[in-house]
Amino acid sequence: MTTVMIQVQVQKISFYPPSKGYAVLLKESLGDRYLPVIVGSFEAQSIALALEEVQMPRPMTHDLFCNIMDELTIEISEVVISELMDGTFFSKISMVSQLGTRDIDARPSDAIALALRVGAPIYVLESVMDEASIREEIEPSASTTPVSPLTEELPHEYLKQLEEQLNRAVGEEEYEKAADIRDKIKKIQTETSKN
Repeated sequence: MTTVMIQVQVQKISFYPPSKGYAVLLKESLGDRYLPVIVGSFEAQSIALALEEVQMPRPMTHDLFCNIMDELTIEISEVVISELMDGTFFSKISMVSQLGTRDIDARPSDAIALALRVGAPIYVLESVMDEASIREEIEPSASTTPVSPLTEELPHEYLKQLEEQLNRAVGEEEYEKAADIRDKIKKIQTETSKN
């Protein structure tokens, strides 16, 4: 029997009040199904940083793990959300090294955060997608407003870091980089003013 895997992309992250956490919405690449995965605020923050390609001054946990893998010449080839048991998703990270390929058990939130950082594809087993997916994107409502965990949790500190990066880029005459940072600052300020 062949195992069918569906490739997905992170569509958005929404605050999910019932769990006091966040829902990471994964959309299948070649279809209209969505898989909501509930994660904690730290994990949502890490996923948002990877999505927005933000470089923190010091490595966060997932960045540190990627740095260690680089030093040891280990690559992530893919991550797979492989099982749903009693309402909990399970996933595997496929890692390739000189010793061969190994599948490592991981929480989906960690697997997604790492996959985004290294550009590895994210898959969901067809059986899991059949059981837990929804057909339409979750519409924002008063109780589930899409927010960036960055603006929800760290607006002041994060903006301060971006402004420091902007000043450095301008000082070093890296104007293209400065323009990207300026756009991120404007985006976050706009999101913050809406909340």
